[in-house]
Amino acid sequence: MDFKTRTARVLALVAVAVLATACGGAGGAGDGNAAAGPPRRGGTLTVLELASFAGGWPSGLDPATNTTGAANLSLMTAIYGGLFRLSADEDGSNARVEPDLASGYDVSPDGRTVRITIRDGVKFSDGTPFDAEAVAFNFNRDIKSTCTCAPKWPLAENGITTEGNTVVLKFTRPYAPVINAMLVSNANWIASPTALQQLGQDKFRVTPVGAGPFKVENNVLSSELRLTRNENYYKPGQPYLDKLIFKSIGGDQAAYQAVQAGQAQAYEGMVTTPLIEQAQADKRVTLTVQPATSPYVIQLNTKAAPFNDQRAREAIYYATDVAAIRKGLFKDLYPASQMFTAPGGLFHHDTVPGYRTYDLAKAKELVTQLGGLTVDLATLKSYVAEQVITALKSQWEAAGITVTMHTDELNAQIQRYNSGQWQIQLATSGAWDPAAGTGVGFRFLSNRPFSGVDDPQLDSLLNQAEAVTDPAQRDALYQQAGKLMSDKAYAPFLLADARANLAARGVHGPGLTTKIPPLVVNNGIQWDSVWRSS
Repeated sequence: MDFKTRTARVLALVAVAVLATACGGAGGAGDGNAAAGPPRRGGTLTVLELASFAGGWPSGLDPATNTTGAANLSLMTAIYGGLFRLSADEDGSNARVEPDLASGYDVSPDGRTVRITIRDGVKFSDGTPFDAEAVAFNFNRDIKSTCTCAPKWPLAENGITTEGNTVVLKFTRPYAPVINAMLVSNANWIASPTALQQLGQDKFRVTPVGAGPFKVENNVLSSELRLTRNENYYKPGQPYLDKLIFKSIGGDQAAYQAVQAGQAQAYEGMVTTPLIEQAQADKRVTLTVQPATSPYVIQLNTKAAPFNDQRAREAIYYATDVAAIRKGLFKDLYPASQMFTAPGGLFHHDTVPGYRTYDLAKAKELVTQLGGLTVDLATLKSYVAEQVITALKSQWEAAGITVTMHTDELNAQIQRYNSGQWQIQLATSGAWDPAAGTGVGFRFLSNRPFSGVDDPQLDSLLNQAEAVTDPAQRDALYQQAGKLMSDKAYAPFLLADARANLAARGVHGPGLTTKIPPLVVNNGIQWDSVWRSS
């Protein structure tokens, strides 16, 4: 789809855009909701989460202290709901941000003031009022959070206030993606101030209280979270499930076997290509491949040797055969990307002019000029990432590059970034909106701990893109940023893995058995609307 078609469908001033892009990669097996009839109330659902990502919550589930908050999107939204949520048609098209615990919002003509109106009559699961004062209290906690999911608002002095049941945010400059970015920010998850005060921070992080569809029954950190229906939930008759259980699991194979055996009924984020193919033909399960929004990037630490030398960076570009990886490892399941967007998200373009592609002779020549090149390649433990770095090691060694590699759990990876002691990280860089979550600023702004780049010109382009409210202007600035990254060889982009959700037959629900573009890596399942017909 060309950009003019996409931008013609923009719904809101802050680029809460409508997306008419279908899923990248293979299609899912379909939901079958039409044949299942209307939703039924009752039952328990056990959901498996990958231990190295969504299945790890070592610091608990308090929005202000959870250091892995964006990875724990499903757990957080089940407990807290959200001020806003991303919805889409069943095939993933017409993606749109909708008010949830908020009833609406308004942006001033200059883009510097945002008013978020809170839905009347909502209560936390402890029975206390969910109102503007509670939301403002949370916002003030969240902006001080060490979580990567803390909001990056350009707040003015005294920039968080209330007017009746409306929270008012005042910025020093326009901030176009404020609502889109909130979807993957801890500011979207509102904790009960009363429960926090009564329990204290240490107990609250284990048994948090929100206004979402479920409340905590028991929580064993990074192992199992047992939730039960929130009878105070604002939607009459929902959630449909009596209980929702999240369990950590080691990998795709174990998760698939557990769902087949009836030990669990759902698994988020399957990426193992042979298992995806097997599940597509398996009549016992429903497989739904989500639209791709987060490309993998070979992130180079340009602030230190050897990648403070552009020749070393160019050698990595030329030594990387993306087409061979896509075809040989993943049978072209995942779309290629040359910048920080993917087909399932906003402002995507397939190519970047002048982008360096595979050229083994040029790679060897640059390595010779450098007198050799030795690199340390790391990534997060996951099937796709581990497959890719193994292939990269082989390709780069063919160019004369000496490579060591290792994988980390999420917490260890975060610590490595914070220390600055890294050379190459294979990471995801993207989000439905490039300015949200682990989008472009997360990986490339100079003042971010997870960036390997320090370039004032790039900073300016990305900050301008955040500040303008016209989608066409944002797109132009993002294309300039992508071209600058390419010209200076800051980070080769690879492919955007389209993750799949696995569900047992008889399980239904938006984002689980239908397509919703992932906000960052996993998509936002609407747990209040998930139900079981068997």
